[in-house]
Amino acid sequence: MNILIADDEVINHYFYQEMFDASKFEILFAKNGLEALEIFKQNEDKIDIVLMDMEMPIMSGYEATKEIRKINSQIPILAQTAHAFKEDLTKVLSAGCDDFISKPIKEDELLAKTQKLLKISE
Repeated sequence: MNILIADDEVINHYFYQEMFDASKFEILFAKNGLEALEIFKQNEDKIDIVLMDMEMPIMSGYEATKEIRKINSQIPILAQTAHAFKEDLTKVLSAGCDDFISKPIKEDELLAKTQKLLKISE
């Protein structure tokens, strides 16, 4: 399985690497929404799921999600957000994300949501 992780906080990349290595995921990292979009375009046929930080520089996760949806409407996209207010969650889902996870991220919750979205997309 391949996962594209877009997160502008590089320190989080180590956290994800450790967590998903144990789950046998191959990981592609992006530091902003534009980079995530470019990586997705180049690897669309290899990526099984996207984990998208919604607040990033250059291009937000909201914009990147909308652009990825134009390319592939079926790819599971899990939003990660520091804001869990109802209006923020509505915005995340209306951007095209399938589900969301609030920061700080708990490993068991992230793995459960990832597995759930992968099963739905099969």
